[in-house]
Amino acid sequence: MDYQIYTARNYRQIEQINKVSEEDLRDIEVVAKVLPFKTNNYVVNELIDWDNYKTDPLFILNFPQRGMLRPEHYNRIATLMANGAPDSEIKEAANHIRQQLNPHPAGQSHNVPELNGEKLPGAQHKYRETLLFFPSQGQTCHAYCTFCFRWPQFVATDSLKFAMKEIENIVSYIREHEEITDILITGGDPLVMKASVLDTYISALLDADIPHLQNIRIGSKSLSFWPYRFLSDNDADEILATFRKVTSAGKSLSFMAHFNHPQELSSDAVKKAVKLIRETGAQIRTQSPLLNHINARADIWAQMWKKQVQLGMIPYYMFIARDTGAQEYFSVNLGRAWDIFRKAYSQVSGIARTVRGPSMSCTPGKVRVAGLTEIKGERLFVLEFIQGRNSDWATRPFFARYNPEARWIDDLEPALGRESFFYEDELAEMMLA
Repeated sequence: MDYQIYTARNYRQIEQINKVSEEDLRDIEVVAKVLPFKTNNYVVNELIDWDNYKTDPLFILNFPQRGMLRPEHYNRIATLMANGAPDSEIKEAANHIRQQLNPHPAGQSHNVPELNGEKLPGAQHKYRETLLFFPSQGQTCHAYCTFCFRWPQFVATDSLKFAMKEIENIVSYIREHEEITDILITGGDPLVMKASVLDTYISALLDADIPHLQNIRIGSKSLSFWPYRFLSDNDADEILATFRKVTSAGKSLSFMAHFNHPQELSSDAVKKAVKLIRETGAQIRTQSPLLNHINARADIWAQMWKKQVQLGMIPYYMFIARDTGAQEYFSVNLGRAWDIFRKAYSQVSGIARTVRGPSMSCTPGKVRVAGLTEIKGERLFVLEFIQGRNSDWATRPFFARYNPEARWIDDLEPALGRESFFYEDELAEMMLA
């Protein structure tokens, strides 16, 4: 299949777009002035049910919806467009709105490591064992998820971007930090890069022969949005050869695949691509946020996990929609999130119960909602760290007062007479460092 990209500039060329009402098309164009919009012909032709586009999860996942902006933000942009405002004025208004959408959730700006006293802007080091690397050539995707918490990577605001051109500093940093066992190559999507570029990065890591670096992870949505990357792209074989290079060197390669709905697992192309990746020796682990309007039902998650296991993949995470961008549109309250996870988990066999969640990737770390309970007549959330900025926080349970409106950890208060959560004083010191 030839690759065709659609953005706000050319999406009206899509053959099926005549099924979309003019009102909905206008909403797409208004919201796309603030949040990034990009899709491709595979998503358009093979994944979306255009006869039912208003409720189709892949349409909502790719095409901006009016509810993704607050009414006052939508009206501001719509009014400027209706009045024929110059692009510069619309862009200025959009940038102002973006700054109100928490573009750096979970304290990302505090995660940038230093080497020889200088920041490494293309890296993040939040958890002791894992370094994130954002190669500059991978700061886009085959299509953009409307929920994406890394949306600032895709808008023209350089101060919001994490990118780095060279791998040498990454290698040096890993050498100096023997606690690092894993590197996660992420973006954007690193598999938009040419195979030769990815191989340059991978080869540099392998040639450095760093004993404590054992695991290489690649975070990608390509299996869902462009499986032809591994089937018919002109360097598909080279990508797979690079994967084999990792496993042949005795390192573990984990392909961190993003699937948000079972619909994304339905095509022959994705099934063939999964098989080819697994044949390189790589493991495929799957993850997704829990998303209102897309997958906020237990049966959807159970079906998705079952299909993933059937194809040889490992369910890994259910996340809670981050406090950024269109969170108000996509998020569900924490009590409902836990109930969906619990009911989905109960429908699958043990080999699918590798999945963890529902988890908030928040400033202190990955915090899981482990359940609801009642102690001395007080209804409580039971929480625990899967990962923390201090690794000693992991698996430590703690309690928060039940709040039926809570959608993020910032909405929660300590329970059982405590004035603060156990980690807060230490976290405050970390943020000042």
